[in-house]
Amino acid sequence: MTKPALYLIACAAGPAQYIDDGVRAARADGWDVCLILTPSAASWWEPRMGELVELTGHPVRSRYKLPWEEDVLPKADAMLVAPMSCTTLNKWGAGIADTVAIGIPSEAVHMGVPVTAMPYFNQAQGAQPAVARSIAVLREQGVIVLDGPDGYESHPPKRGNPGAFPWGKALAAVRRQIGA
Repeated sequence: MTKPALYLIACAAGPAQYIDDGVRAARADGWDVCLILTPSAASWWEPRMGELVELTGHPVRSRYKLPWEEDVLPKADAMLVAPMSCTTLNKWGAGIADTVAIGIPSEAVHMGVPVTAMPYFNQAQGAQPAVARSIAVLREQGVIVLDGPDGYESHPPKRGNPGAFPWGKALAAVRRQIGA
C-alpha cells in the first residue's frame, strides 16, 4: 500500500531552516512527503538541497514548472503550509499566487484537497490589520489555519524559537482534517 502524499509547503520563516525536522516528523506520521519551498526559503537550503531531495525521495519545487515540463510530484492527498510567513499569509489572502508555494494550495483548496496552514511570525507582524482579514478569508475557503492556542501563538519580536516549531501539532491537525 502506498503512503498518502503530503505537500509540505514552507515559507522563509524561521522554522524553514529546520524543514528537515518537519519532513522527518511527517514521514514518521506515515506520509510520503513532497516539499515545496518559497524562492526565499529555497535560497536558505540551496547549498544543502540534495539533503532534502534524498530525505523526501522527490525533487523539491520552488518555482512554477514550465509549460512543457512534466509534473514531478504525486497527486497530493493533503497539504500543510508550514511555517507560513506573514507575507505569504497576506498574499494568499489577497489572491496573489506569485509563487508556486502559494499557487498550489490556493488552487487545491478549491479542488477538494484538504489544506492546513500554521503561521510563524511575531506579534508585531500579527498586529497588522491585514493578518486577521487574511486568516478569515482563508478560513472562508476551507483552509484550516492553526493560530493562537490551537496552533502557533505568535512570539514577541526577536524572541521566537524556530527550532521548537510544533510540527506534531500541525500534523495532528492535518490528520483530523482528513479524518484519519
